[in-house]
Amino acid sequence: MISALLIVSAYLLGAVPFGLLVARARGVDIRTVGSKNIGATNVFRSIGKPWGVLTFLLDALKGFAPAFLFPMIGKCACTNFQPLENLGLWCGAAAIIGHNFPVYLRFRGGKGVATSAGVLLGIAPLAVAIGLAVWAVIFFTTRYVSVASICGALAVPLVGWLFYLRKGIVLPVVLTLLAALIIWRHRANIQRLIAGTEHRFTKKGSAS
Repeated sequence: MISALLIVSAYLLGAVPFGLLVARARGVDIRTVGSKNIGATNVFRSIGKPWGVLTFLLDALKGFAPAFLFPMIGKCACTNFQPLENLGLWCGAAAIIGHNFPVYLRFRGGKGVATSAGVLLGIAPLAVAIGLAVWAVIFFTTRYVSVASICGALAVPLVGWLFYLRKGIVLPVVLTLLAALIIWRHRANIQRLIAGTEHRFTKKGSAS
């Protein structure tokens, strides 16, 4: 019961739309400007760099906390706590699903990149380190956030299969599914890339 409660709590935390809240604090409904996405990239473009960075950090934190801290909270709450196997992984996955499909916004959420990074930091730090490195290289080469996010997502399950398989097959499989979810959430970006209409950051940080 405690494990189930923690997983549900992770979903509800992940569903908190920090991008929407940050933009609203600045007097803007992020769902009506730019790409209309509630994620950090749209906040960065539409509201400003500091607010985009803040949104990214908050979205990452709501992934990290369930993955890393919730199993500890369960142990502190009950001395006889018998956690579900890979509880941190399932809590992290629930947080990502919450971000992508938030109950508070009729299940219309972001793309899960920042929240996934937070989850990986809690359960698979090597995967997030390599994924972020790939993201940075691709972004600074192409100036496309979407391309960088897709390539970073592809790198994560590769790291999972190469370095985490010895700990069991569950983590690599879940990392593969999460990567697939991120890429699927970028399907509109892929269509725009093919059409040549995808937004691109200039070297000065503005979008073109």
